[in-house]
Amino acid sequence: MRVLLQPAFVLHRRPYRDTSLLLEVFGQDHGRLGLVARGAVSPRSRLKGLLQPFAPLLLSWTGAGELATLTAAEDAGHPIPLPPNRVLAGLYVNELLLRLLPRLDPHLGLFAAYETLLAELAAADGEEPSLRRFEKRLLDELGYGLTLDCEAASGAPIVAEEQYCYVLDRGPLAASPSEVGVPISGRGLLALHDGMLNDPAVLREVKRLTRAALAVQLRGRALKTRELYRVRRESPPKAF
Repeated sequence: MRVLLQPAFVLHRRPYRDTSLLLEVFGQDHGRLGLVARGAVSPRSRLKGLLQPFAPLLLSWTGAGELATLTAAEDAGHPIPLPPNRVLAGLYVNELLLRLLPRLDPHLGLFAAYETLLAELAAADGEEPSLRRFEKRLLDELGYGLTLDCEAASGAPIVAEEQYCYVLDRGPLAASPSEVGVPISGRGLLALHDGMLNDPAVLREVKRLTRAALAVQLRGRALKTRELYRVRRESPPKAF
């Protein structure tokens, strides 16, 4: 199979042999796939600085199966560099895609959401609302979308002023001592449903819910970027 100039992003790269790279990429029409970039880090290669995470690219490759061979790469527009304090957020999302997306399974809507996320991480005041919206979209694309607008047992509309318990294999239930799940207010459920995540208290609730839902899909596998978040949070500030 030969694919020409497919919009894509590099999710991860690592050295391969002496002058090559193994790439994990997220393509617009082909989903997640592995590519060998032969000679990409040789001194004369024009690919040396091109195949970087978060940069919109046009990639060509040949081959089928788990690992194809990169044949060409071009810039696709002008990337907006992530500020240094947002790079870890971008790497977190890349790790989620690597862990959860099956290979060669197209997700056109998720690809567009990823482009939007990178633009928001580059420009928005805070990263949390953008990350929570993307996590919700990722769960939707995986077929494990969250029920956010109605109570699971009765089908009644969610009421902002009420308290709920989100049971991951059922949905939101009216809060009671007998239910075990993620506590969340109706306001939090509706905010995530509408993508309106400006209230810090709501963001904390929503984060607990999306993290619990993603943990089920990760099947107990720890994320390296979460550990880096923890280390950064616990490290004492440096004096300059």
